[in-house]
Amino acid sequence: MATKILVVDDDRALLAMVKKYLAASGMTVIMTDNGSEALLLVRDSKPDLILCDAEMPGLDGHALCRRLKQEADTRSIPVVLMSGARMADKDVLQGFEGGADDYVMKPFSLPVLLARLNAVLRRYTAAEQRDGVLHKCGIELDAAGRTVKVGKDPVSLTRKEFDLLAVLLSKSGRVLAIPYLLETVWGYDPADYNDPGTVEVHVYHLRKKLGAKLAKRIINMPGLGYKFDDGAVR
Repeated sequence: MATKILVVDDDRALLAMVKKYLAASGMTVIMTDNGSEALLLVRDSKPDLILCDAEMPGLDGHALCRRLKQEADTRSIPVVLMSGARMADKDVLQGFEGGADDYVMKPFSLPVLLARLNAVLRRYTAAEQRDGVLHKCGIELDAAGRTVKVGKDPVSLTRKEFDLLAVLLSKSGRVLAIPYLLETVWGYDPADYNDPGTVEVHVYHLRKKLGAKLAKRIINMPGLGYKFDDGAVR
């Protein structure tokens, strides 16, 4: 079955260009030039991935992404944001906090765009295949349901916080290097992006949400990376 992608941008010329290329690459493409209609299309068509302009009149890409990630029926759909302006790191981080899976800067090469979209889709496919439930130190992580509990209490995590915790728990006791985490959780090529600040920010928020006792188990190994310590409490 062909991958279905929803493309959202108020630039009709770009919409037509992207649709033509992705359709020629074997994808089924639906498109709209406004965020409000995109919400309806997502609910009706259930695309496999959404490619959306970050800056649009009305409901822009950031707001659309946040809305989709708040709804149970749509939160599992990956969202890639496009931006025509060089965004500050804080804006990119805010987008990831809102649930975005990747950013693409305009103007972009169509083959590179396709490669980025396929990389995001591969990460989601791999995550769906890891559909077990992890139990570590009082944490219950349901990969298929995308839920986390500490004891009996649900914990609300962003997509990247969830993915980061899933990797740490699944490889507990092992030191995971920053390049490995950036590639596995964020899909970055370590040769192009190797900023430890991205991981540090998400670890900080993850620790706060898990609580003081569990926060101590996410250990920073200076110069190496992070590990989840599932040993006896010291």
